[in-house]
Parts: sequence; structure tokens; C-alpha cells
Amino acid sequence: MYPRSLFVALTGSLILGACQSKPDPASTTTVHRRWTLSNLDSAIIANPRDPSLFAERAKLNAARDSVKLAINDWKRAIMLDSTNFKWRIGLGDLYYSKADLTNAEAQFTKARILAIDSTEARFKLAELRLVKREYKDAMAEVNDALRIDPQHARGYFLKGWIHQEAGDTNLAISSYRTATERDPSFYDAYSALARIHAVKEDPLAWQYFEAALELRPKSVEALYAHGLYAQETGRDSIALADYALIKELDPNNPTAWYNTGYIYLEHQDRFADARKEFQGAITRMPTYAQAYYNRGLTYEFEQKLDSAAEDFKVALALQPDFDAAAQGLDRMQAKGVRVLDGTTASE
Repeated sequence: MYPRSLFVALTGSLILGACQSKPDPASTTTVHRRWTLSNLDSAIIANPRDPSLFAERAKLNAARDSVKLAINDWKRAIMLDSTNFKWRIGLGDLYYSKADLTNAEAQFTKARILAIDSTEARFKLAELRLVKREYKDAMAEVNDALRIDPQHARGYFLKGWIHQEAGDTNLAISSYRTATERDPSFYDAYSALARIHAVKEDPLAWQYFEAALELRPKSVEALYAHGLYAQETGRDSIALADYALIKELDPNNPTAWYNTGYIYLEHQDRFADARKEFQGAITRMPTYAQAYYNRGLTYEFEQKLDSAAEDFKVALALQPDFDAAAQGLDRMQAKGVRVLDGTTASE
């Protein structure tokens, strides 16, 4: 069965990542220029009343996690041009990214007032209210935006998300499908559909995982979701290929090593190969309790019981409520391995 915990973890990032603001088309000074902080500072000294320069510097400061500086720059842009709703959206996005929902809502609301014919602020408010689980208000914002632009794929994506969070899977599927019809390149809608169908154990999930990966073939998220579903549905060679590519794209990602080891261990009885993969995962994340435990299993299957017990001990030390590791130590003791505080030894 496809694990629901992964479904929650991977889709939880969509709200913040799926619907980011597009570049400001109203800016004249900043168009087609790659800014650095130093040349922006110089440009601001030369043009201190150009709000777009402060907006650009706010984005750079936010990227550097200089939140206070970014907030000050957004506020300066607003002070210089209080009629541009984009500055309000930018400041609201910054508050939102830091989970300051009260200030984010205030800025998005002001942006909506300024831009009566724009969908953007309404979608932002819908996302925020969805996070607050105010589903009725979130849906009202989406419907208001769709009255402005009935073909907007993002609106149907958000409707799907709202229905999903409210527990109506069928309506969620319908809305996500409409989003893909309105925009066939809408990656997040395909991903949502894939995960919903995976949780339902519906083979149609594979079609959506394939579509998502086709849109983003070098995305670690897409590759991992595709690979995990392949792993869970008997497509080991595809899963291994996905994890191999993740290793190339993100060499320090421990889960690709761990999942490769898992396939070797659980599906193919390749214990030595599995152990190398679990070691790779541990090297990249020394606190990876599950990797220690599974490496211990490879030793256990090869009757290297002292080594197995050592790994089970480490796993249990890292995660004291790890029942499987505790049971593994019990098995080792039952087979004559003395498990002491510092070492293990066969009797």
C-alpha cells in the first residue's frame, strides 16, 4: 500500500510552492536585469524614489533570509507607490513564508482592494484561509477569482485542494482534473492526482506519476514520488533508475540510498549490496535510525550477529521508541549474543 505519510509530507509543500507570484510586469527599471545587492544599492542611491528597486532588493534579502531588511524594503516600495498591489503581494508572501498569517492576510486583503480585476490576491487569500482550515471562506475567494477568469487553472487546483482537505476526495479529483485540462503543464495538479489515486490503491495513479515526471524529469520530488510508487507496485527496475538519478542530482540525499538498499534487501535478497546502500544513507545522515536498523538486518540474514546487534543498538539509541530495533536486540540475545551497554559479544 502506498504510505499515506508520504502523501501528506509531499503534498504539504504544494500550498506554499505551487502558486508563487509571477515577476512584476509593471517594473521598468528592473526588467531583464540580473541584480546583485551591491549594484542594487548603487541603483537605489541613484534612483531613491524608484519603488521597483526596493522591491528587487526585498526579494534578494528574503532569499538571503534577511527578513527584517526584506520587510523594510517592501514597506519602502509601498510608501513610494501605494497603488501597486504587487508590493502588497510581495510583503504578504514574505509574511506568509514565515507563518505570520495575520500580517500576510492584511497585506493580501489590501492587494485585493487595490486590484479589483486581478485574481492573484484572491488566490493568495484562498491559500491562506485554506491553511487556517477556513474552507468556506477559502472557496469563496477562489470562486470570486474564477468569476474574473473562469479558465484559470490555479483556481481549480485550489478548489481541489480545499475539497481534499475537507474530506471530499471525489470532488477533489474532479477539480484537479479540470486544472490539468485548463493547463496541461500544471505539475502540481498531476502530483496531487497521483497521490490521491495511490492512497486509494487505484492503478490510475501510475498515469499521473508518469505525467508529473514527464513535466519535471530532473525534479528530485517528482523522481522520488515516481520511484516510491514504482517500488510499492513491483516496478523495481524503474524505482532503482529513479533513485540512481536522484543520487546524481542530489548527491547528499540519503533517502535515495536508503530506498535502493530497501529494494535490494526486501525484494532481491542482495544483502551485501543493500548494506552498501544503507551505509551510503548513514554517511549522508548519521542519525538515520532506520538505515542502521536495516543494515543490521543485512548482517542478521548473513548470520553476522554481533554486527547486527551493534546496528540495532545504534538504531535504538537514536530512536528510543523504535520497537523493531528493540525486537532485533531481543532476537540477538535469544541467539546467544550478549548485549551490553558498550559492546556486544557472542557467548
